[in-house]
Amino acid sequence: MSQSSTTPAKLPSNQFDHFYRGGNRIGALRHGPGGPMRPEEWIGSITTRFGEAEQGLSHLADGTLLREAIKADPDGWLGADHVKNFGLSTEILVKLLDPDQRLPVHYHPNKAFAKTHLGLDHGKTEAWIILEAPAGSGVGLGFAAKQNKEDLLKLVRAQDSAALLASLRRTEVKVGDAVLVPAGVAHAIDAGIFVLELQEPTDLSALLEWEGFAVDGIKDGHLGLGFETVTDALKLDPLTDAEFDSLITHTAFSGGNMRTVLPLKSDGYFRAHLAPGSGDLPAGFAIILVLDGSGEITFANAPTMAITKGDAVVIPFAAGAYSLTGANAIICRPPLAELARVAE
Repeated sequence: MSQSSTTPAKLPSNQFDHFYRGGNRIGALRHGPGGPMRPEEWIGSITTRFGEAEQGLSHLADGTLLREAIKADPDGWLGADHVKNFGLSTEILVKLLDPDQRLPVHYHPNKAFAKTHLGLDHGKTEAWIILEAPAGSGVGLGFAAKQNKEDLLKLVRAQDSAALLASLRRTEVKVGDAVLVPAGVAHAIDAGIFVLELQEPTDLSALLEWEGFAVDGIKDGHLGLGFETVTDALKLDPLTDAEFDSLITHTAFSGGNMRTVLPLKSDGYFRAHLAPGSGDLPAGFAIILVLDGSGEITFANAPTMAITKGDAVVIPFAAGAYSLTGANAIICRPPLAELARVAE
């Protein structure tokens, strides 16, 4: 049977060059090319890079684009209810991020801004699941104090990276932490933190700094809108303590039963579950990354699949309910439709 038919499939590596350094841990985990300038892998992606026609899209093993396979059998891949609610969109983009240098201070627009200014149905709320983190490393999440737009733009024009980084509220992270990053919230990630990221299916990033990165921020840092306009998508007020705390959870990667990994408010954008050696899931589109161990996935309507550390598997609705045994894995799934309708 062709790999492009509606059956579960292991995905080939999908790394490509980016503007920051990294990628060797992705290569080691996923048996892909590694770095030094391929710090991201887009897994099960039907999303292209901003301004690109095809880069970013995932292929199945026979070379077929996953996007085209879904177009050929949307109900089989996504399920009739999903198609009714979301059309041909999987509603999720899954990435591995492996930065060898600190990510610049940046942010992403929400759905309303993306619709008004870019004609898109999605913004870019995202979440990070921390797979590895050096001792003492952390992330910046939102501003520590209320910002003034004009003063902030002066820092951007001056490329005062130290001041921009210092403006963020910082928290240390460790393996098993998950951080939800709402659209509009400025953020940065320290070098050396290995992340599994779930996000809305766009490539929309606005940069506040770019010194030391292989990108022309003056040209490419504002989504083609200009900094005056794109900063209207930025949340200038700090998160309250309650908001900040609600965005971070911790999950042990071993032992216990299958459990959700992300904060509850993620469910309107995407869902992630940890199967620490076993887990049962209902029929539905999913992307699975095996973190450790070896085992198998049994499906109601498809042959059993052997899995091992580093495998990335795309599962169509048509495969039916499925069970994982013997390997630690994270299962990434689309949002709940009733919550997605009201997600900002």
